[in-house]
Amino acid sequence: MVIVGAGEAGARAATALREEGWDRPITLVGGEIHPPYERPPLSKAALLAETEPVATTVLSQDRAAALDIALVLGTEATAIDRAARAVVLTDGRALPYSRLLLATGARPRRLTLPGHEQALYLRRFDDALALRPLLRPGVRLVIIGGGFIGLELAAAAVARGCAVTLVEAQPRILMRGVPAEIAAVIADRHRAAGIDLRTGIDIERIEPDAVVLADGSRITADAVIAGIGVVPETALAEAAGLAVDNGIAVDATLATADPVIFAAGDCAACAHPLYAGRRIRIEAWRNAQDQGALAARNMLGRGEAIAAVPWFWSDQYELTLQIAGLADVGRTMVARDLGDGAQLLFHLAADGRLVAASGVGPLGKIAREIRLAEMLIAHRAAPDPDALASPAVRLKTLLAARTKAPEVA
Repeated sequence: MVIVGAGEAGARAATALREEGWDRPITLVGGEIHPPYERPPLSKAALLAETEPVATTVLSQDRAAALDIALVLGTEATAIDRAARAVVLTDGRALPYSRLLLATGARPRRLTLPGHEQALYLRRFDDALALRPLLRPGVRLVIIGGGFIGLELAAAAVARGCAVTLVEAQPRILMRGVPAEIAAVIADRHRAAGIDLRTGIDIERIEPDAVVLADGSRITADAVIAGIGVVPETALAEAAGLAVDNGIAVDATLATADPVIFAAGDCAACAHPLYAGRRIRIEAWRNAQDQGALAARNMLGRGEAIAAVPWFWSDQYELTLQIAGLADVGRTMVARDLGDGAQLLFHLAADGRLVAASGVGPLGKIAREIRLAEMLIAHRAAPDPDALASPAVRLKTLLAARTKAPEVA
C-alpha cells in the first residue's frame, strides 16, 4: 500500500490499514519534513501561544515505526505509472503499489494582482512560525479574504494587539456554505473586537506599505496576509489521466476510475449518496479523518459507500460556528433560539427532509444540538418544522422517533 500525502487523511488511512489487519508494507509519502500534524491549530493556538509552538503530531516517527509504516518525508511524488503500478519520487525512486491512495491535500489560492508577491499565506506549520513574529502590538495588518482562515487569522492578530483591517471582495464574509444570518453574527463580533471589516470591494494593488482598494483608498499596512481559499492538489492525478472535477473525482467508495487508486481528504471530490450523488469536496479536519479511514477499508476491498454527513467548524473569540450538511441544498429555513446568544438554523429540502443545520454561539450551547441534527440528517429525517423551531422539543426526541429506538442520553 502506498499513500501519497502525509496529512490528516493520509496518516489516518495508514493507521486504519493496520487496524483493519493489513500486515504487508505501507509507505506514506509527504513533501514536508514534519511527520503528519493537525492543521486547525495553525490559525489558532499556534499563533496565540506564548511560547514557540510545537506541531500537534497525528503520526509520530515512533508510532509509525511501531506500526511498521514507512514514512518518506521531505520528498514529493512526481508521477504515477499506472501500467507498472508504481509511484515515482523526486529522488528517482519508484514505489510499487497494489493499492494507491492520493491524499495530496490542497494549496493556498494565490493572488494575481499587482504587488501580490508581498502577500503572506498560512497553510503549513512553517507558515505559522513565520507569521508569529508579525503578530505583535501596533503592527498594522491587512488580511485579504473573509473566509474561515482569514477570519481566524484576524481574531488571533487582534488578540495579539495588531490593528487589523480585513478586506473581502464578496458582499459579505463567509459566502461559501454559511447562511447570511450566521455570517452576520460573526461579522458583528469581529467589529466589536476592533477589526475594520470591509466587504464588497476589490483590491487594486499591494504597495510596500499599503493596500490600495478599487475606489482609490489606501490602507496602510506593515504586512499583508491573504486567505482567499485553497486549490486542491490534483496535478499528479491529472498527469496520470485520472478525472478531475474540483478535485480528484471519486465515487461514493472514494475510488477513482482506476479501481486500484483512491483519493481522500481535501483533494477528493466525492459523489455523496446523501445528496443525490452530488460531487462534494470538503476542506475539514473531520472529513479528512473519516475519508482516510473509509479509504483504508475500501483499499482492502470492503466496498463501503461514504455515509458521514459533511461537517465543519470554526472557533473565533468565544464563539463556535458549526455546520452539518449542505445548507445550499435547503429550500426553507427554520430558526431555533437556544438562549445566551446561541442559535440554530435548520435547512430543509423541498420534500421536507433535513439536509443541513447551522449553529453559532458558545460551544456548550450548540455542539450537542448540531451533533443530534447531524444524526437526523444521516437518517434522512423530515422533522416537523414547528418542532424544530421550538426549544421545548428536544432534538433527541425527534431522533428517537425517527430511529424507533430509545432516546439517546
